[in-house]
Amino acid sequence: MRLRPTRLTAAVTLLAGASALAACSSSSSSSSSAKLTGFGGSSTVSHPQWSQYTFVIGDNGGDGSEALAKITGAFASAPYKVTYARFIYGPPLIQAAASGDIDLGSVGDVPPITGAAQEYGFSVVGVAHYINTTVPDEDIIVPKGSPIQTAAELKGKTIAVPQGSSAHGLVLLALKNVGLTPSEVHLDFLSPAAGATAFASGKVDAWAIWNPEVSLALQQGARILVKGLPPNDQISNYYVAPNKDLTGARRAAFTDLFERLSGEFAWANKHPDEYAQALAQEDGIPLASAKAVVPSSEFWIAPVAASDVQAEQTLADAFLQAGQIKKAVNISSISTNVLPAGYDSMKTPGT
Repeated sequence: MRLRPTRLTAAVTLLAGASALAACSSSSSSSSSAKLTGFGGSSTVSHPQWSQYTFVIGDNGGDGSEALAKITGAFASAPYKVTYARFIYGPPLIQAAASGDIDLGSVGDVPPITGAAQEYGFSVVGVAHYINTTVPDEDIIVPKGSPIQTAAELKGKTIAVPQGSSAHGLVLLALKNVGLTPSEVHLDFLSPAAGATAFASGKVDAWAIWNPEVSLALQQGARILVKGLPPNDQISNYYVAPNKDLTGARRAAFTDLFERLSGEFAWANKHPDEYAQALAQEDGIPLASAKAVVPSSEFWIAPVAASDVQAEQTLADAFLQAGQIKKAVNISSISTNVLPAGYDSMKTPGT
C-alpha cells in the first residue's frame, strides 16, 4: 500500500499545485550511456500511426519515472510522445485518469477504492509488487517523547492522514486489528504538507504517511508506532488508466507505453545508485535520504491477478463497513489487463 515519495524542501513542504506538467518528448528521453535496449520493435517505422499519439504519465509525488526515462532512454525509440504530470498524492491522480487528463499512473491501494465509490470512470491495468516485503514504505509515526507505545493507545487520539490515500487504509486496518473503529479516534484529514506541519508542531498525536517523510521525521526523533506491512497494509501499488486507452487503435500503443515504463523501474532495481539520484532529483531531497528509501521503493510490475483483486476487495469492504465510503465497490469490474499474460517487468530485455 505504498505511495511514491513527495517532493520536499528542507522544511518538508510539497508542491503547491496538485500537478505540474513537464514536457518530455521521445526525442529527449535519453541522456546517458545506460539505456534499455529491448524495445526496438515498436518504432515509428513499424507503427507509423502511433506518431499521432501523445501519452501523459501521472507522476505520483516524484516517483523517479521522468528522470529514469532520461537516464535509460526508455522512450527514445517510441513513435509517440510522452509528457508528465506531477501529483502530490493518489486521489487527484485518480480524478485525472478518470477525466482523461493522464493516460497512466501509479497509486496506492486506497485511491482506486475511493475513486470507484465516487463512480469515476477509470480502470486498474496493472500492479506494482514491492520486492522487499519486510521494509515498509509508509508507517504510522509518533513524535519524539510520545507516551503512545501501541496502536491500541491511539484511542481518543488525533491522527493526521491524507484522506483517501494508502495511509488512510493503513490507519483503518491498524485500528481494526486492535479492535478500534475510526469513530474511536479523531482522523484529521490533512494533505502531506499540512500533516508535516501539524506533526512537527505537536498538533496531532500521530501521523500516517509514507517515505521520504517518514525517514526525515525519524531523523528528527520521531518513532514508528505501526509499520505499513501486512496485516495492517498491502505491499502493492496499482496502475490506473482512463478507459479511452483500453479500446481501439490506442490500446496497442498504450501497452507499449506501459511496458517501457515498467522497464524503467526494472532497470532502476538493478542500478540503485542511479535510482537514488533520480528520486533525489525529483523529490528535492538529499541524495543520502534518497538512498535510504530505495530499498523500500524497488518493485516489479505484472498484470492484475485474482489475488490482487481479492486484496483490494477486502480493503474496499472494510472501508464500506467503517463508513469511510458510502457506496459498495466491485474491484473486478474496474480491473482490465493490458499487459500480456505472464508478463513480469523484471524480465525486460536490456535491463
